[in-house]
Amino acid sequence: MENLEIRPVYRFPRSLLFILAGLWIGSGCNSESKESASKDKPASSSQSKTAEKPIDVVVSVGMVADLVRNIGGDHISVTQLCGSTVDPHLHKATREDVSRLMEADMIFYSGLMLEGKMAEVLSKLSKDKPVVAVADAIRPDLHSDSSEEHPDPHLWMDVNSWTKSVDVIEKKLAEFDPTHADDFAKNADLYEAELIRLHQYGEKIMKTIPESARILVTSHDAFNYFGLAYNVEVDAVQGISTESEAGLTQINKLVDKLVDKKVRAVFFESSVPRKNIIALIEGAHSRGHEVASGGELFSDAMGPEGTYEGTYIGMMDHNLTTIVRALGGEAPEKGLNGKLQ
Repeated sequence: MENLEIRPVYRFPRSLLFILAGLWIGSGCNSESKESASKDKPASSSQSKTAEKPIDVVVSVGMVADLVRNIGGDHISVTQLCGSTVDPHLHKATREDVSRLMEADMIFYSGLMLEGKMAEVLSKLSKDKPVVAVADAIRPDLHSDSSEEHPDPHLWMDVNSWTKSVDVIEKKLAEFDPTHADDFAKNADLYEAELIRLHQYGEKIMKTIPESARILVTSHDAFNYFGLAYNVEVDAVQGISTESEAGLTQINKLVDKLVDKKVRAVFFESSVPRKNIIALIEGAHSRGHEVASGGELFSDAMGPEGTYEGTYIGMMDHNLTTIVRALGGEAPEKGLNGKLQ
């Protein structure tokens, strides 16, 4: 039997709860897709966990949550705050979200300003528990302290780069719960091998797109890392954050490009309104060029919970396969693992 570890219990002053709630309400993400968690949650600790309960982990978005689940396995319980239809750029947190964050043993989030004002709240909580910004840990060179600059947070679009987050998560879990460090390492190795296979699949099928057709047009600027990783030109109606408005000048500019380059297809995004892409399709049609809808891609959120596309691997398999097939390349209809809907 494992020895029970006695750990300190951190109690937050009532005044801090009100401060954190005030920062979050109206500026956080809807808790649409959450795993059920035990009402008897273990107290917070920055170094260890109780032996009889899994680590209580709260995660912001699905792309991070899926990695944490795969590496932590049965030794963790994950609550995901932002569901499959939630745009983390425009998040609105609830009082329940604030409570879960304060009661969690560990917190993982993407970082690089993806979660907006949540960073201020997490900074306060990091004084009492492990709070990990995964993307910041992978590429600290991208972070900017200037309010005039916005780093591109969409690192998960490059599977090879996102694979580095496996080591980040494994290390933090092992530091918190050294008793199960070997299990975390084993899970991490298995999952990393799957990600490497996915990246190699992406490289292979993207090369089948005719070079002149390698133009990817989406709703907002979430695919820059994707373009660099898989050698495709990327354009978008909106900027990095979906808070930006699409101007008529930008739409007309993209319509010109669709017509001049004879672009075959443009793509919707699951967490972004469709109106701007529809405007591109209609604009090209008015100019005598028929551009098709290439389908819906997952950018800031994964697919529905419980589906293959609701995992990180399924999300990227879907994106890679959908883009290649729509732009004239060759890829299996059901994707890498034969599981696409």
